[in-house]
Amino acid sequence: MGGGNLSLQVHPLTEYIQENFGMHYTQDESYYMLDAAEDEAYVYLGLKEGINREEMIADLKKAEQGTERFPDEKYVNRIPVKKHDHVLIPAGTLHCSGKNTMVLEISATPYIFTFKLWDWGRVGLDGKPRPIHIEHGEQNIQWDRDTKWVYNNIVGQTKLCHQEDGLTVERTGLHNREFIESYRYTFNQPVSRLCGDSVHMLNLVDGGQITVTSPRGEFAPFDVHYAETFIIPAIAQEYCLTPSGISEGKTVKVIDAWVR
Repeated sequence: MGGGNLSLQVHPLTEYIQENFGMHYTQDESYYMLDAAEDEAYVYLGLKEGINREEMIADLKKAEQGTERFPDEKYVNRIPVKKHDHVLIPAGTLHCSGKNTMVLEISATPYIFTFKLWDWGRVGLDGKPRPIHIEHGEQNIQWDRDTKWVYNNIVGQTKLCHQEDGLTVERTGLHNREFIESYRYTFNQPVSRLCGDSVHMLNLVDGGQITVTSPRGEFAPFDVHYAETFIIPAIAQEYCLTPSGISEGKTVKVIDAWVR
């Protein structure tokens, strides 16, 4: 919050990372908005309608030299976001988070394969523009992922799955090209969930504290606080989440991600 934009970037397609780097999966990801300024918060996501590919690449190369600013407003969508929005970012989608957002990134991350295209004029310690990767990036940008595609496929995709007294279950993603699934639980009483043969990665995205227990006694109870991530191994088979401490009896939210 109060910082700047992340560098404008794209991640390689699975096919590209296999052929060029020998990796078997790529960085499919998503942004879950833990917080966002009420007056102006956004992400940069996908391309505007009807842009000229050659002109955009030429403008990126000019910006790389540090002599001109890249006119992002001409080429890239700026999508308004609010707290608890979940923006899906399958590989090949041009993107970055904007200022005044606190982002929980849910992704498959093979460490080094981010192709940066524009760093908002920032420079390194040597006073020169920081290194970017236009050659790789150009080959991975999916040029058909324009404004219409973004809103139809990767923005506002949350679906209500189940609702009862004290519990709401929503599917928040991810895109069908991505191998991670994610659900959000909103609850004010103990909730039990099954692991389904996958490790689960969870984060308390709203509320002060929950207690995590194993109905089968596979691990000792532990407390989790706001914005903390915790892991439930598949061998646990089942886990229980209970609002506790300052959140006892109050409504909390947990985001849960696992391998499909």
